[in-house]
Amino acid sequence: MKMRLLAAAAAILGILCTGCGAETADYRQMTMEEAAVWLEEEQDLVLLDVRTPEEYAEGHLPGAINLPNETIGDEPPSVLPDFDQQILVYCRSGNRSKQAAQKLVQLGYTDVVEIGGILDWDGEVVTGEGDNITEE
Repeated sequence: MKMRLLAAAAAILGILCTGCGAETADYRQMTMEEAAVWLEEEQDLVLLDVRTPEEYAEGHLPGAINLPNETIGDEPPSVLPDFDQQILVYCRSGNRSKQAAQKLVQLGYTDVVEIGGILDWDGEVVTGEGDNITEE
């Protein structure tokens, strides 16, 4: 009986201490469908396309800026000066956007939302270079 009580107490203590210690920041995720609604409602955000400049020129979401995933390094990108600005990140299928979102969080950005890939986007797509940025 004592062993059961001790085991139960240990389990409860383990549950209560979950999350104790250092917290690690992470990015949030939303689907492209949710993002489409969000983009209609919110104006104060950055829409970040992390594909290559060639992919971006072939078609991107209206208002998106291009910052290729490969160019996000150890220094904050100059095109993202506000660390508290909401940043919605997308790529082609969702792989590079996850990588880029994690890099941005590690650089100190506090409101990063990964929205997947343009392959799942049902809205308008624009072509051309637009705001194509390559950070060195």
